[in-house]
Amino acid sequence: MSGRVALDSWAILNLLEDGVNAVKVEAAVDSGDAVMSWINLGEVAYILTRRLNEDAASVVVADVRASVDVQLPDAPLVLAAAKIKAGMTMAYADAFAAATALRYDVPLMTGDPELLVRPKRSTKIKPWRWVDLR
Repeated sequence: MSGRVALDSWAILNLLEDGVNAVKVEAAVDSGDAVMSWINLGEVAYILTRRLNEDAASVVVADVRASVDVQLPDAPLVLAAAKIKAGMTMAYADAFAAATALRYDVPLMTGDPELLVRPKRSTKIKPWRWVDLR
């Protein structure tokens, strides 16, 4: 894959587990053209802390930060995520992944079914593009 992409926690966890299409995520990370919200990286951290331990999670967070443009959410991104969450059935962290993809006008690499959907027209939420990693 060439060009900038957004990543969610599903993509990073899939990469760590050498899951389906992990090579696509690895290429995006290695290219230096991937962007991710701190909210989604925090999701990776808590999942790995639960599954493994805090030290392992810290190593992964440091590795991701070294090669991915991890963005702190500002007020406009928080409000964009809130609008997405209000109009759709998904976790709030997933709404940050969608909002990040929209902010940078890039496809979101994910296999999360909550993010592989189109908003209903009635919600007036702009649809985001995605790369389905399933």
